[in-house]
Amino acid sequence: MKFFLSSLFGLLLFSSAIAQQELVYKVDLNQISNDQFVVELTPPKFSGKETTFHLPKIVPGTYDIYDFGRFVSNFKAFDKKGKELKVRHPDDNTWIISKPKKLAKIVYSVEDTWDTRLGNKVFEPGGTNIEKERNFVFNNHGFFGYFKDAPRLPIRLIVERPADFFGATTLLRDGGDEDTDVFVSENYNDFVDHPIMFCKPDTVVLKIGNADVLISTYSPTNRVTSEFLAGEIGPILEGLLTYLGGTLPVDRYAFLVYLTDGFTASGGYGALEHNYSSMYVLPEMAPEQIAQTVRDVSAHEFYHIVTPLNIHSEEIRYFDFINPKMSKHLWLYEGVTEYAAGHVQVHQRLMPIENYLDVIAEKVRGAEQYTDDLPFTEMSEGCLDEHKEEYLNVYQKGALIGMCLDLELLIHSEGEYSLQDLMNDLTEEYGKDKPFKDDELFDKIVSFSGKEVGDFLNTHVAGPEPLPIQELLKAAGIDYYPVKKIKERTLGGLENAIGFNPGTGQFFIQNADLLDDFGKSIGLQSKDVLLKWNDDALSLENINAVFTNYMINGKEGDDLSVVVERAGEEVELKSVISTVEVEVKHAFDLTENPTDAQMALRKAWLGDYRMAGEDMPDGDNSDSK
Repeated sequence: MKFFLSSLFGLLLFSSAIAQQELVYKVDLNQISNDQFVVELTPPKFSGKETTFHLPKIVPGTYDIYDFGRFVSNFKAFDKKGKELKVRHPDDNTWIISKPKKLAKIVYSVEDTWDTRLGNKVFEPGGTNIEKERNFVFNNHGFFGYFKDAPRLPIRLIVERPADFFGATTLLRDGGDEDTDVFVSENYNDFVDHPIMFCKPDTVVLKIGNADVLISTYSPTNRVTSEFLAGEIGPILEGLLTYLGGTLPVDRYAFLVYLTDGFTASGGYGALEHNYSSMYVLPEMAPEQIAQTVRDVSAHEFYHIVTPLNIHSEEIRYFDFINPKMSKHLWLYEGVTEYAAGHVQVHQRLMPIENYLDVIAEKVRGAEQYTDDLPFTEMSEGCLDEHKEEYLNVYQKGALIGMCLDLELLIHSEGEYSLQDLMNDLTEEYGKDKPFKDDELFDKIVSFSGKEVGDFLNTHVAGPEPLPIQELLKAAGIDYYPVKKIKERTLGGLENAIGFNPGTGQFFIQNADLLDDFGKSIGLQSKDVLLKWNDDALSLENINAVFTNYMINGKEGDDLSVVVERAGEEVELKSVISTVEVEVKHAFDLTENPTDAQMALRKAWLGDYRMAGEDMPDGDNSDSK
């Protein structure tokens, strides 16, 4: 498949000292030593006494300082006769090369971030992977750098690879053969916006409206395939197509999915968005266990084609990889995106409204972990330093800001103007090549929606006042309960009662008194060693997957078998899955007898939503290989 070039960040300053018109990188994935490969760079021509080469300190979408230059070693610069030039290395991400007029070649070794022993682990979807003869993940900012004096130069990347590997990406291919790929990019900003995953091909192409969507999957056990993921992602993308008005602002997209059968070094799983693709690192598990995670994460990442691709500030368009300045509008880039990932599912009848109310409640509970009276714009600007510990609130309170803004817009327009209408207007006003000024965004929103919405933004987003969640949801016929007793399936309280013996690699009941009524009804006792749960042998590697499968697919009344070791003997405990009454904070439920006005707002907000038990739409429009 051939894809075409695009750029989010645009062009930076051009150096008149450049005579050569591209940077040429070469790597050979067949030559791996000590989990590293060698990068060879043919640079442009420079004038002056010295030139500066960087690898990024930070990249867009990560909001953390990673210093990718620390993964580089044996950096050397040569003239055309092979004589080594003097190089200074003042910090992790900088190499200053003397006599750049003579510079003909740069060579360095680079290791991947996924299994490095260096500190400050890189979140895997934003990092790099080198697994000889198995898989290579190129987030290009982790392997390749740029010259401070030449950020506008086109880049050519030549990759020698195993003949049976495929490089999945949205970069333009400009040549190659059965064991070589040649990729080109218009500049460094564009280059790092297109990750590549090399492995034996397992791909599917979906046709979603006007866009071709590639799904490429690496599964070490082959349990999860691209064809399966297409069945989960496809309905979400079709829903987003409708949600976005029937036309996507991109003509192609790629989902690059790496599934790991072990723990990640960073301890996290998830994805990193790019303008025309997203890179996923998720735990390997049975397909039915990973399905909802894939739906949620793909909905979030794909919505980034709206923001920040088409709606972004100058801080993002002209991103500084070494001395970054953060925008104050993370509530827009990440918060609204996280809100849309859930809202599209209920709006397009892919999720029952009852489940969506649980999603809202989880966001409210999650936001309690953070400082509520810290203005969100202030947090955004300081998310790399002063307010670093508050950043993850973009996925909690940030999503709630999106929800509240949507309801505010609908209320003040009598149901005629939604958050998605606002996003469409902002996209038309700006688009991928025209950034907004941070301080002018609220005024632009007011011009589309009215003063009342501006008051909301200044009070609850730029100001310290709590979000009026209860009041706004009440207007849509949804009641709030500070504490509510509900019936739900549980793990029997194992999350509180279980312990782990690192010597034997086994889990055991540390204190049976901490089990809930269901756990006690199973017959578990203190010191019981957990061997099997419904025929699945339990281990450190699979316990989360086994319990997740149980929570997703177990039904009240189903048989449950738990095998334990008790006093040196195996004992099978037979039970029946049952619910228990638990108290939860911040619960929401549909108003029993809503007014016509409440129902009208709810319909304008959530569309033709479905109730629990109603069928979910499905469909298949994929081509796989």
